[in-house]
Amino acid sequence: MKKIFISSVLALLLLASCNKDKEILTTLNDYNIGKQNQGYHFGDKIQIPKDVMDYAEAITITYNDKETDKLTIDPSFFSLGENDITFNIKTKNGEVLQQDATINVFAKTAPEKLNYEIVNQYPHHTDHFTEGFEAHGNIIYESVGLEGKSKIIKYNLGSTQPIQEVPQYNEFSEGLTVFGDKIYQLTYRSKKGFIYDSNIKLIKEFSYPEVMAEGWGMTNDGKNLIVSDGTKFIYFLNPDNPSQIVRSIAVASNTEGYDQINELEYHDGFIYANVWHKPIILKIAPDTGEVRAILDFSELISKQNLSDSESVLNGIAFKGENMLVTGKNWSKIYEVILK
Repeated sequence: MKKIFISSVLALLLLASCNKDKEILTTLNDYNIGKQNQGYHFGDKIQIPKDVMDYAEAITITYNDKETDKLTIDPSFFSLGENDITFNIKTKNGEVLQQDATINVFAKTAPEKLNYEIVNQYPHHTDHFTEGFEAHGNIIYESVGLEGKSKIIKYNLGSTQPIQEVPQYNEFSEGLTVFGDKIYQLTYRSKKGFIYDSNIKLIKEFSYPEVMAEGWGMTNDGKNLIVSDGTKFIYFLNPDNPSQIVRSIAVASNTEGYDQINELEYHDGFIYANVWHKPIILKIAPDTGEVRAILDFSELISKQNLSDSESVLNGIAFKGENMLVTGKNWSKIYEVILK
């Protein structure tokens, strides 16, 4: 009888402990679901409910295979945008509870809303599924995508007739950039890129870093290749060894984290990037990833009267201080003055 009584007490204690564990995890989960809508900034302290703190002997956070016991938004640990983390709660009775959560980190300053004025229009070939787009004076370098249709073309702004054209029918070609006397280009999913000379003659292939899921956009700042892979990250690669990541940034404004960063252009100390399937171009600080300004090109998209949902805004270049804008299968390249 005594053994049954002790067993019953132990069962009740175990049940109470399990219920308390669930209560603590629910409290933490509910809190962070609410908190993530508000978001944090770098330097903020992560607010943990008092019930959880009282129940815990120690709390650590795991993110991207790293662990920290610092409950602050440290830029060396977190990135801008969404951070899918795990709270590890060591209770005072020695158990370790785990709760997944998402922590949003935003920029502190709201981006400007930039306006523009269309000052010129040029023809663009409607068969060109534009993936990479760069201007050097009046010469346009364009990377055309889709399997069986991919190619690099070089032509004069105002003409659709190529000066040079190199088919790449076995690839799905993506972003490109002219760096010095070489042309660098990414492919979509084959985990490789190409380096050409100025006459678009192949010099060699390279493998882009394994951390990049896919190849999307590409530009350069005169020191590094700058590439996107369809996530929130922008990577800076060593041009002498494009398999090597120099550093990376994630992209966010003061209220929103952005992923599916696509076509890129570097100009006057900023990265300009479009977001796949959105009518906007972001002006991004290359040191932090903070969005400093947003351009809404809904008007230009509406001028195309396109029925194909994939014929999206996807071409950014600069002619002097004026921006050139086009898209996949668009009939026009627009030259605009930014205001």
